[in-house]
Amino acid sequence: MRVRGMACVGVLRVLRVATRAWDPPRWRSLSSGFADLVKIKRALISVSDKTDLLVLAAALKEFGVQVLSTGGTAKTLKDAGLPVTDVSDYTGFPEMMDGRVKTLHPKVHGGLLSIRGNEEHEKACADHGIDKIDLLVVNLYPFQSTVAKGADFDNCVENVDIGGPAMIRGASKNNNAVTVVTDVKQYARVIEEMKANNGCTSLKTRRSLAAAAFAHTAAYDAAISTWFAAQNGEEPAVTTRAYELAFPLKYGCNPHQVPASIYSIHGASLPFKVLNGKPGYINLLDALNSWALVREVRAALGLAAAASFKHVSPAGAAVAVPLSEVEKAAYEAPESLSPSALAYLRARNADPMCSFGDWAALSDVVDEATANYLKTEVADGIIAPGYTPGALAILAAKKSGGFIVLEANPDYKSPAGEVDFREIGGCVFAQRGHGDKAITPDMMSKVTTKNKDLTEAARRDMVLASIAIKYTQSNSVGYAINGMMIGVGAGQQSRVDCVKLAGRKVTTWWMRQHPKVLGLKFRPEVKRQARVNARVRYIEGDMTEIERAEWVKQFEVVPEPLAPSDYTEHMATLKGVTLSSDAFFPFRDSIDVAVKYGVQYVAQPGGSVQDAGVTEACDQYSMVQSHHGMRLFHH
Repeated sequence: MRVRGMACVGVLRVLRVATRAWDPPRWRSLSSGFADLVKIKRALISVSDKTDLLVLAAALKEFGVQVLSTGGTAKTLKDAGLPVTDVSDYTGFPEMMDGRVKTLHPKVHGGLLSIRGNEEHEKACADHGIDKIDLLVVNLYPFQSTVAKGADFDNCVENVDIGGPAMIRGASKNNNAVTVVTDVKQYARVIEEMKANNGCTSLKTRRSLAAAAFAHTAAYDAAISTWFAAQNGEEPAVTTRAYELAFPLKYGCNPHQVPASIYSIHGASLPFKVLNGKPGYINLLDALNSWALVREVRAALGLAAAASFKHVSPAGAAVAVPLSEVEKAAYEAPESLSPSALAYLRARNADPMCSFGDWAALSDVVDEATANYLKTEVADGIIAPGYTPGALAILAAKKSGGFIVLEANPDYKSPAGEVDFREIGGCVFAQRGHGDKAITPDMMSKVTTKNKDLTEAARRDMVLASIAIKYTQSNSVGYAINGMMIGVGAGQQSRVDCVKLAGRKVTTWWMRQHPKVLGLKFRPEVKRQARVNARVRYIEGDMTEIERAEWVKQFEVVPEPLAPSDYTEHMATLKGVTLSSDAFFPFRDSIDVAVKYGVQYVAQPGGSVQDAGVTEACDQYSMVQSHHGMRLFHH
């Protein structure tokens, strides 16, 4: 095959010479006429990140590779006793203009861009003393980290790399002959391939690295353009988001939604580490949402916080408030509980049927007491800022080793800034995330009702409930008492329907503490979750005959049904409950419903034309209402 005159012959000549020195390399017919395997004879290395630089350079020395280098990189190599030629000696031009001009020279770019075997290119190289460069190792000036440190304008501008991106693009374009490395993590791959192929790299690897290199420079330029626009008080005309593949997922929300993956923001790690198990798409949505909730509660209240999540909304959330004796019995609580274990026990017992198979989130380092309690519950995974060695061992053994354990980074800040982007149906939505707009106890100080008696316990519950619904699918309301959510109504189109839905959960929660429910006599073999479910169905009382016939098999003594008076009398004893809403109440109907569930305190943003009417309803029931002024829709 003849390609560009004698180009193919030139390649074959190199191949024949090569076969005398080592085993015959692979050869395949390429449409471009270039060899699959290309030996690296000369490399140019210029890196700002010196991590593992000496490891790479030592490996290149073993293969007899000549190394060109610049500035600090060349000094590091010389100091280590490794052979290196300064680029300025090769080009005949010194580095100048405070290092702005180092590699911007035809002898550098010609060496990277020349097409091997092309007669015209070969003649130009010979006429001008241009040596071919087979490997380029460059990582760019640390522009993003310089900006993140708060450097001034001039310093940031000086960290805009010019020569590096130019070389990277040239080498990437000429990937038929040149290997380009832009990440320390790629060093091992190149070294191993050279070892396996007698100092050569394959075309597949070169093209893979070229693709990564183009992505690298694109992300770099995107960060610079976004920063420059911001310095001028403008929105960038084109917003480029750069992501790095973190790991693939089995599928998305459903098995038919493949492929599915998790990406990190380019240049940054994920906000968590996977310590055990393989998280799924919904697991990670729950993890990120629940972690934001418990972190904010911890910051606001100074107490260990926990959440129990299902399908991106909390089934329960709580802080570490001591249990009463009745609560201990109703929740089947262990004798000894650490603050974190106590918080999670409360969170899970808001709605234990919904919490079956939940995602757990803890604000504090997980101890063995918490791990041992979680070990007894059916759950998918957990996220927390850390784990004691004993706790991690307990959790990692759960679900035959498949229990998912994530370690959150409590100091994580997105390098992409405050704006969240979401792609849906061909549209890109952008908004500032609301996680940095925190709910605090002082926000509950604007009391709009005649009754101003806002206790510290009620203020705590207002904060907890408001943060919980901040991370709940809207419309939403939540009831709280004793530092725990006791009913969450999520995702309803009507606010009063949220109040009713959550109210039914409150009824179930409070009736679990009724003497008749506490006195149910289960057979010894009935397991914990089955007992939970049986109690709830006993309280709900709407079983079919067939269902009831199966249900009674769980008891040593068949229970008598609860009477209407059992509900009314017991519910009348529930007092001091807080109700929080993610938006204003448009009518008084929500207040008229809420009072049936022991509500004495109300937290809401306010701002409705009906505020006066809603406040009047609160006054009629002697409630205390706070307007905190922050709408909390979450979608």
